[in-house]
Amino acid sequence: QVQLVESGGGSVQAGDSLRLSCVASDRTYSKYCLGWFRQAPEKEREGVAAICSDGNTGYAESVKGRFTISQDNAKDTLYLEMNSLKPSDTAMYYCAAGPSVAAILAARVGAWGQGTQVTVSS
Repeated sequence: QVQLVESGGGSVQAGDSLRLSCVASDRTYSKYCLGWFRQAPEKEREGVAAICSDGNTGYAESVKGRFTISQDNAKDTLYLEMNSLKPSDTAMYYCAAGPSVAAILAARVGAWGQGTQVTVSS
């Protein structure tokens, strides 16, 4: 059973940076692609970024050039470095596992964590 635990959210000002972390259960990265989706109140899930063990990555257009996804397989940890944050980035961010980069960016995921809140004020 895949277990994912996120951390690193917070309240920041526009233009600030945050780094989210996600600790995955043992060697999840070898079985699934990992990534992040977000959901703001009264809005649908939005895939943000994803990475697979072959190094393939993908990003939503809205975050390209500002967010970077990476993983440390030795630590079973996934990261999302978020720079130049905007109020429109405000959402609950979920770490997720899925079959491909495209699936995660479409928020078609099979497992996700409890989420970490990111709030960006102007």
